[in-house]
Amino acid sequence: MLKNTFYKKKYIPVNPYTEDRKQEGSISGKKLCPSCSSVIPETELVENFKVCPLCSCHFPLSARERIEMMLDKDSFREFDSGLSSYNVLDFPEYDEKLLEAEQNSGLKEAIITGCGRIGGHKLVLGVMESQFMMGSMGSAVGEKICRAVERAMEAGCPLLMCCTSGGARMQEGMLSLMQMAKTSAVLSRFHKEGLLYISIMLHPTTGGVSASFASLADIIIAEPGALIGFAGPRVIRQTIGQTLPDNFQRAEFLLEHGMVDMIVERSQLNATLEFLLRIHQGGANG
Repeated sequence: MLKNTFYKKKYIPVNPYTEDRKQEGSISGKKLCPSCSSVIPETELVENFKVCPLCSCHFPLSARERIEMMLDKDSFREFDSGLSSYNVLDFPEYDEKLLEAEQNSGLKEAIITGCGRIGGHKLVLGVMESQFMMGSMGSAVGEKICRAVERAMEAGCPLLMCCTSGGARMQEGMLSLMQMAKTSAVLSRFHKEGLLYISIMLHPTTGGVSASFASLADIIIAEPGALIGFAGPRVIRQTIGQTLPDNFQRAEFLLEHGMVDMIVERSQLNATLEFLLRIHQGGANG
């Protein structure tokens, strides 16, 4: 009988886009808005930065789509593209999950790092990919972030991180959890250099990512409606047995309570970043 004492059913997959919205659908060249259920032509959606024109719901973007949207044309140069995780703990089915994640996302890891320009201003950036195991942070993700921070210090230029994650990657155990301390430590050195760090929190930004590098920026930006927090609202509600405030852990709630600095519509993000970089660099291009 004891052998079943700690038995737990396999986890139930949850739509990574949102807890309370319907699943995003596709109907022959059209998309179904997960918020208002409007049917939107894909061409119109792309032209509108993948934001619903009726309710302003922000559809997910891939990491490469976001890089193309934010950076000056042909300015991006990728770092460490071949760096990837491996099954160091011999965790069951982890190799298969990594292969599946690579096939789904077209990436070898849950983050792309590199350098580029916004409005002519040079910066180093990292953009997380939710299609790679929900943007979970393993040892390779932490290493890529640390290398990006060190490159920004070497170049003396600003750092930008676009964060979306389900948290630390359980298949790597403590090797994954230690990335919280590792990324925080290198960012401490970065701040001592007097350089600018901007974090953009996307939907969702949770777990160890929200509790480490995503929250350590000089300026924290959130996309509208993004879920941001350590544990999700459903877990907190079940744990404390209380009703949570309306819009709890959404970007708007966090802005009201001083946890983020601004909420920026996707169509205004590039102009906002260019403005911040221009102020920081005194009008001069790096």
